Amino acid sequence: MSERHERLYELVRAATVHLLPAGGKDGPLWGSGFFVAPGWVVTAAHVLRRHLAADRDAVFRVRGEGIDAEARLAEWLITDPHRPKVPLAEDLALVRLTGDPDEHPHECVWLTDRAARNSGALKACGYFPGPPEAHFRMVDAVVNGQEDTHGLIIKPDVEFTGGMSGGPLLDPETGAVVGLIKSRRTDKDGGKAVAIGALRRFGETYRTVMAAHDRWHGQEPMSESGDNWIDLQGGPPAEHGAVWTPRDRRTALALLAALPPPPDEPTVRIIAKEARSGTVWVGGTPELRTWRDGHGLLYEGSTPLDPLTFLRYLTLVEAHARTRDAGSPALVDWIAQRLRRDGRRHLHALVKDAALPEGLEPPARNDGPDRVVIPYPGPGEGPVVALVLDPVIGARPVRFFWQIWYDDGDGLPELHETDGSVHGYRPDELVQALRLPLGGLLESKDRHGHPVPLEVALPVDHFDTAVHRWRFDDIAQLNDPGHLGARRRVVLRALERRGEPDNLWTERWHGMTAGRRFQGWRMPPSGAVDGTGYRRAERDRIPMMCRPAGQGVGRVAMNHALAGGHGVALWYIGSHPERGCLPECDTLHARVEKFLETLGSLDELPDRLRHVRQDISEQRADSDWAEPLALLFDDPRRPLPGEETEPVDAPL
Repeated sequence: MSERHERLYELVRAATVHLLPAGGKDGPLWGSGFFVAPGWVVTAAHVLRRHLAADRDAVFRVRGEGIDAEARLAEWLITDPHRPKVPLAEDLALVRLTGDPDEHPHECVWLTDRAARNSGALKACGYFPGPPEAHFRMVDAVVNGQEDTHGLIIKPDVEFTGGMSGGPLLDPETGAVVGLIKSRRTDKDGGKAVAIGALRRFGETYRTVMAAHDRWHGQEPMSESGDNWIDLQGGPPAEHGAVWTPRDRRTALALLAALPPPPDEPTVRIIAKEARSGTVWVGGTPELRTWRDGHGLLYEGSTPLDPLTFLRYLTLVEAHARTRDAGSPALVDWIAQRLRRDGRRHLHALVKDAALPEGLEPPARNDGPDRVVIPYPGPGEGPVVALVLDPVIGARPVRFFWQIWYDDGDGLPELHETDGSVHGYRPDELVQALRLPLGGLLESKDRHGHPVPLEVALPVDHFDTAVHRWRFDDIAQLNDPGHLGARRRVVLRALERRGEPDNLWTERWHGMTAGRRFQGWRMPPSGAVDGTGYRRAERDRIPMMCRPAGQGVGRVAMNHALAGGHGVALWYIGSHPERGCLPECDTLHARVEKFLETLGSLDELPDRLRHVRQDISEQRADSDWAEPLALLFDDPRRPLPGEETEPVDAPL
């Protein structure tokens, strides 16, 4: 073991802690964790779940070298606290010390910024119980596989003792923490870990913690022995101008942390791609919550790209901030200073001439009453998120398994996340279950002023599910409507239609997209018994039904409409007599007819309905008529992913 490694391991030890019950006396060891920023500890969620199930606000203790302080759970990723095992991607928790963090000075680990998950030789750290108190332990570990989106598989021949769960995984070569220990395998050596990139699933809290992490390290703090993380990381010396060094990275990330966070994930992706001169990184694109995450895309494996690529990225980020009156003279000065250290003068124009790509200009001010209507994207025209809700066969009452798909508009849709539950979810449980996986994805894919649309695929029997009323935020900002239907374009799709579209559906859709004027078509038509009238309806007619679509006459009519090739329909999800209509029905149809007259093209319909829903959310007069309306907008050019070959059954 080299002297550098020994000194690095002392820093890891100083930042690693264990969690205990509150009170003055020692209690049983819950598990391990590690400081990532002043006052912030990362641990495994399962370490806390058993002890905080009854009271998530309960106080407990965090203890390590030179620190013994009270703390509380700030946030965890668990979506279903009653699930027997915590899934890999959810086994993270953030713990916050109570009181002022300055009262308890401590070491903080350095977290990797690289997008790629690590493999190879690592060090697993944590505490294990033993008289008279818990003891720190560090063991060799080798990651030789991956599981799901954020999981790491640790090969056998590594023995984890009880209590090490939640401790850090250190890469001794890069000097960065790359994950945390999740579990050991029962009756076997080895175990599993969670890649540190899963922290991005905390969304806004992740931004807060990582900014504090980078600011703290940017101050070049020294341990009692005179060491700091960056000086002990492997790499070329600081004066090496042709290589991006650990000190360069530290300074750059600290300066980026001082900027306002990016407005959305696509902005980070576009700037990172532009910095790489249009070349795309290997593998999928992770969540990009911060400018730091974009910096992590500028690697090939574990090797940083040319320094000019990083300086180009920093220049573009600063230009983006400057166009929004948030420029950083300190960042500009450091870019110029760092550029002078690079002797390749003939290449400096790559940095100096970098300009923001088209589409990243600041949004135009709109002080007038008119709203901009965002067309609904067709194939290759922009991102779309799809939620597929598949009923569990034989379940009574009904339960759903879910899948979340993402289509970025550049290729085929990809499965983002799938339901890992055993029994599925009741309709009233879906919002809570989807709060993190779906709510987080929508938030990360939104562009400023261009929220990504959401498609929800359901069987006709459940078309009256009020998905436009869902909200993933417990508390919405005063100027930000909290319900999905007021915030973004929310449309329904027919689950029965997944797979290849039929000719009737495709032909009717192409005929409608060519139109510029539309009328309502009252459904079911008077005296209609079979589907003939639905097939013969003119292409400018949008079916409108003043009754629910998932039961009785409404369900029969909706099935006829789908069989007749209709891809667009509106209906009322509220109560309605089984026979005959009420006077209010005529009023509703008249309002819908007037609403449809505002359309200039079919792709305007979802966003114009969103505007009405936003008016309802803001309690503007004369808009409540549209609150119970649901919209089918089923584009055959982007068919839903095909059904699995194996049936999904309810467990016995």
